[in-house]
Amino acid sequence: MAATGLTGAARLARYAELAVRVGANVQPGQLVDVVARVEHAAVARAVTRAAYQAGARYVDVYYSDQHLRHALIEHAADDVLSWTPPWVLERAVEVGDENAAVIALTGDAEPELLADLPGERVGKARMLALAQENNRQINEQLNNWTVVGVPNEGWAKQMFGTPDLDRLWELVEFCVRLDEDDPVAAWREHVKRIGGRALALNEMRVDSLRFTGPGTDLTIGLLPESRWQGVESVTAQGIPYVANMPTEEVFTTPDFRRTQGVVRSTRPLALYGQIVKGLEVRFDAGRMVEVTAAEGEDVVRGQLATDAHAAFLGEVALVDGTSRIGKTGVTFFDTLFDENATCHIAYGSAYAEAVEGGLIEGVNVSTVHTDFMIGGPEVAVDAVTSSGTVVPLLREDVWQLD
Repeated sequence: MAATGLTGAARLARYAELAVRVGANVQPGQLVDVVARVEHAAVARAVTRAAYQAGARYVDVYYSDQHLRHALIEHAADDVLSWTPPWVLERAVEVGDENAAVIALTGDAEPELLADLPGERVGKARMLALAQENNRQINEQLNNWTVVGVPNEGWAKQMFGTPDLDRLWELVEFCVRLDEDDPVAAWREHVKRIGGRALALNEMRVDSLRFTGPGTDLTIGLLPESRWQGVESVTAQGIPYVANMPTEEVFTTPDFRRTQGVVRSTRPLALYGQIVKGLEVRFDAGRMVEVTAAEGEDVVRGQLATDAHAAFLGEVALVDGTSRIGKTGVTFFDTLFDENATCHIAYGSAYAEAVEGGLIEGVNVSTVHTDFMIGGPEVAVDAVTSSGTVVPLLREDVWQLD
């Protein structure tokens, strides 16, 4: 695993340029919305400079602070937990109406800050109207957007037990292909390779997927209109972008009514300032009807109580052993990275871009979208085609169609 050899401002500038030019693909004259936590300020500044260098008309940075969220959950009235201030919603609507580029920064500096709070309140503490607006913009493909991770000492300590920031930076550089001599060319090749997998799956006309392994026997039915997507997305205005950096998955939207069986999470899930461990779920007629976890179960339950469709699936994604994130052999405790280490599913809202016809019947709509990891060497994945043929897709993390 080679590092770039860069440090400080040079490293931040190279990373920001990748996020701006490959991830969000900021266009000349475009407004840019940067969403960050206060601990991400150095990267937010670098992204702002890179966006202006790419021709952005104006860059606005929206900061949040998890300590303020802690105070809200601890002290605010129940009916305020999911309230969206009207001025916050108005800003979000403008971001969509202006077809702005959006660059969101992740990487929790205090991963278990909210662990001392009631989990159900933590799970409910989301601005629902804002979530609905964000989902609308994604499904109408109004924005070219990306999410990138920001290494910090708190995140490194969660992963390694020590705040080894340089080690985390080296891992992130490897995962996002920043260690390549030409990262842009490396991403183009990656888009082509994963896109080929999506094309092959679409040609198969997959009717359902079956995951089998320790604690897992899960069947996920798809829609006839479900379409597999690769690394690259395209806005309604025709701007290509990479929504997640890193990303290693092919994904599609299932029929939310057709999930059946049991599944065991294969990695911890960082969720709203808490860590969910040992998550096990039973589905019946699409709905999550039993949820247990060794830790963090109440946070999940709080999420599922948010709306009537939070307990149904909105996404299924396949990732094999060639994943750079998987090759690191570490758990990042950050969904952006961990979901790209192995196969995963998401309960809650679907992505309309992965359905021919968009938000048709059978596509889940919710204010929640939470990915959790269900794959690994011990989990086999099969596709059942519309003709009833069973096709192996993954065995011991090896992609079977190449």
